[in-house]
Amino acid sequence: MSTLLHTHKRAALLLAALALLGGLLALDLVSHGAAWQLFWSLTGEEEPLSQMRGMVEWAGNALRPPPVTRPDVPIAHADVPPYGINTFLQQEVEIVKRERSLQMIADAGFTMIRQQFPWADIEIHGRGDFEDRRNDLNGDGTKDAISAWDKYDNIVDLAESYGIQIQARLDNPPTWTRANPDSGDFAPPDDVQDFVNYAATVAERYKGRIRYYQIWNEPNIYPEWGNAPVNPEAYTDLLCRTYTALKAVDPNIVVISGPLSPTVSLTDHNLNDFIFLQRMYDAGAGACFDVMSAQGYGFFSGPTDRRLRPMTLTYARHLYIRDVMVANGDAGKAIWISEAAWNPQPEDPSIVTSQYGNFGIVSEEQAARYMPLAYQRAQEEWPWLGNISYWFFKRAADYERNQAFYYFRMVEPDFTPLPVYDSMKTYITQQQPVLYAGVHQAEHWAVSYPQGQTLVEAPGAEFGTAVETLEASFRAYGTEVILRWREGGDALSVQVDGQNTLAGGHCTHELAADEWHVTVLCSALLPGEHTFHIVPATGRLMRLDSITVLNRSYENLVPYGALAAALLTLVLLALRDILRGRR
Repeated sequence: MSTLLHTHKRAALLLAALALLGGLLALDLVSHGAAWQLFWSLTGEEEPLSQMRGMVEWAGNALRPPPVTRPDVPIAHADVPPYGINTFLQQEVEIVKRERSLQMIADAGFTMIRQQFPWADIEIHGRGDFEDRRNDLNGDGTKDAISAWDKYDNIVDLAESYGIQIQARLDNPPTWTRANPDSGDFAPPDDVQDFVNYAATVAERYKGRIRYYQIWNEPNIYPEWGNAPVNPEAYTDLLCRTYTALKAVDPNIVVISGPLSPTVSLTDHNLNDFIFLQRMYDAGAGACFDVMSAQGYGFFSGPTDRRLRPMTLTYARHLYIRDVMVANGDAGKAIWISEAAWNPQPEDPSIVTSQYGNFGIVSEEQAARYMPLAYQRAQEEWPWLGNISYWFFKRAADYERNQAFYYFRMVEPDFTPLPVYDSMKTYITQQQPVLYAGVHQAEHWAVSYPQGQTLVEAPGAEFGTAVETLEASFRAYGTEVILRWREGGDALSVQVDGQNTLAGGHCTHELAADEWHVTVLCSALLPGEHTFHIVPATGRLMRLDSITVLNRSYENLVPYGALAAALLTLVLLALRDILRGRR
């Protein structure tokens, strides 16, 4: 009886302790305390019940192999500024509105626009016909002919005047390219060569002015491939033929694959992005693009969501795209995010019912808070990501207010900025660029060259070119910072956090067989942020290839942790023996 009573007391005490802990946890989550912050950082959820469910799902990461992402390799075209934004400047009839858009975009710190060059708006009436004869411009009852290029020439001119690069999105075929009127507005042309010729014509017109071209948009879902079943092999054929044509126009053109829409569907009209991509690789797509493209929507959780489940749509879904790329030998290519945002869609009964909530729903405040966090996480964790284009700046008018996608806009049609515009402007314009863990090319946007620099051909460089300069400065966060360089003599003069030192021949330093120096600029047990200023000790021009930042804090601390555990074990054993000796 006494034993049973003690058992009941212990059970009651345990239940009371659990109830107390549960109460304290609930209080913490409601008041956004330490546990709430931890759960938010792992699940991207803000509601307590969603956080609790999310923590169970996050723990499930341990049951599945993580995506293989290879962040430790040199990656081409990941050096561009990440701040891009989608625009629809072709919809603006008035030139002054196009300019105002670009002025606001530049003022907010964005450096690239993803701008559609719709085939149907350029080669409108027939093959080789670049006149626009759709409108009566002077009111005389007769449709007038103007150059279809005028609008796009103006967009390119304005972008250049504001120092903004263009990522030209090529898609949207005109109706004359398809014999079947029921094939769908976005269906590929009957003759793929028509698209190839259109793409080459755009590239020839803007040679030396537009470097980045994206081929199609979301070919793995309806209706972006028209009414026919999606076809990875057919898209790959279109991509490869266009790649060859663009490179013939200008070898410096960077070809970006069409972004794959995140979907778990396995139907003919909506095919899972990972399966579609693998079939592209099987068809030979790996030789036909310079940059992989993906989408970066947050859907139903915030940018901090670290749950890894292929069947769940989150901001970090591109990790699985990266895994497919690595498996197919493409670890050296960057991913660019073509569209990224959260949707502050109102609870409005006028919105098309079938679209309501499809993209997730957040508040205006959440959308404004999430986007800077999304850009920051990408820079800190994913060195393979290059440009990230916000979806989108504005529409020309508000007639689409009944559609869910409309609410991704950053400013209203009348140019009234929404909170996300102000939050991104503050974030970008006040940011101190930092190199985080990864292998970064010397021309990376976070590296500055106070005396100027030139990109030159350099045999033995990781991608065949290097920065030639007399001076370089940057910030980096990690445990080790390693510079790959040559020329300029045998040593560099380096300031680390304002303190002078010598690197190259005077500290941890290697000379590779191709005469590239590999020099450790700093090394520490724990990660930290440091500033670096580098000049060649001889005053001669140096060539910089890459800057590798490592964060080996885990590896560095494991031996000390093991030693501490061993010492603690010895102490406990000794105490046990002492206590036994007293008995």
